[in-house]
Amino acid sequence: MAKGVTDTQIKKFRKSFDADASAKVAQNAVSNADLSTLTLRRDLVQNMDFSFSTKLDEWSVTNQRRSGRCWLFATLNLFRVGAMKKMNVKDFEFSQAHIHFWDKLERANHFLEAILETSDRPVDDRTIHFILSDPIGDGGQWNMAMNLIRKHGLVPMSAYPESHSSSSTRSMNTVLKDILRSTASEIRGILDNGGSKKEARGHKESRMKEIWKVLCIHLGTPPEKFDWQWRDKDNEFHRKGEMTPLEFVDEYVDVDWENYVCIVNDPRNEYYQTYTVDFLQNVAGGPPVVYLNVPSDEMKGVTQRLLEDGTPVWMGCDVGKHMARKKGLWDAELYDLKGLYGIEFGMEKADRLKFGQTMMTHAMLFTGVDVVDGKPRRWRVENSWGSEESGVKGFYTMNDNWFDEHMFEIAAPRDYLTDKMTAGLEGEPIVLPAWDPMGSLARDEALIN
Repeated sequence: MAKGVTDTQIKKFRKSFDADASAKVAQNAVSNADLSTLTLRRDLVQNMDFSFSTKLDEWSVTNQRRSGRCWLFATLNLFRVGAMKKMNVKDFEFSQAHIHFWDKLERANHFLEAILETSDRPVDDRTIHFILSDPIGDGGQWNMAMNLIRKHGLVPMSAYPESHSSSSTRSMNTVLKDILRSTASEIRGILDNGGSKKEARGHKESRMKEIWKVLCIHLGTPPEKFDWQWRDKDNEFHRKGEMTPLEFVDEYVDVDWENYVCIVNDPRNEYYQTYTVDFLQNVAGGPPVVYLNVPSDEMKGVTQRLLEDGTPVWMGCDVGKHMARKKGLWDAELYDLKGLYGIEFGMEKADRLKFGQTMMTHAMLFTGVDVVDGKPRRWRVENSWGSEESGVKGFYTMNDNWFDEHMFEIAAPRDYLTDKMTAGLEGEPIVLPAWDPMGSLARDEALIN
């Protein structure tokens, strides 16, 4: 039987706190000021340097606004670098809303297919419960973005601009979740009452038509073709004419993304082994999300080599840990919580994953690194939270110790992998359960709402 807190214990707690002068000072401070302000370490802020031996970015940051589309923004921010060079323009954005539309449609279909696939299990099965918990959120992974681009292509922002619902997704997502969970209930009702898979799938198709309607209402109807013309930074006019989204990808994306693999650092599991996560997908029938697990130093090495060769790097991390948002700083010891509270904090990275204290929450782009004697000491990051209240014009500086503790994933070309990494890709991926933290989707929106 569980043991409750006793009056005797409470008296001891009171006496101990009342006798602790430093705790009283902390009480006065915290009751009148923000915790992050009180614990931000002056010495680290003062000593932070914003210069880099390798710096790639010469462009302005993007803004995902009140949405969890960071993984799509990070992907398109990587792709736009080559597009800007090819078109000789100072700034350019692919339409994030366009790829977002297709993700919603495909993810709705994948969710309903998962409901059909698991129809032989009880509804309170843990996997089904997990699938139902977030049937169509905004978050995603690198491989999921590739599945969308491979099938639906890309368009410039002018061909499919932002809408209110693409920039602020909560209301649309609420409606979609209602429809999808209702449809899941209806499908299970058909099957549980003796109906056939054909009948259930027919009902699914009719509901998918309604999902398309809702998405078009909120986001606009995606174009099959569009006219493309622009004026470059030398004031020269260019007219490409009518293009499809897939033609636009072929013409203006110079990243060999089919050659990319996802590298993760998960100290719970064996290194140089590939992993996938059950039901982690957005396009039904598409290639699965597969990770290669490597030590943190080796993930750093790949990232550094790419940056020094002039290529930005897509990455995923636990963004909110030890971050000073307005200053644009990350350091593993940025906030002195131990000094304020007088108690010990912290677990090893593996234990934080095991006990729910960390996971990948956000995707961004590495655009620089500062290297001393061959070793990185800080990293430059392009965020997608706009330039006004986030970092230094939207860019952040990450001290190297933060990389070890809170970085989880990068996407990199196979050519940059070591022989040992390449060999690790050959084995069959180990399937982790749907709820495993390595299946977390980059979607952080709390910090921008």
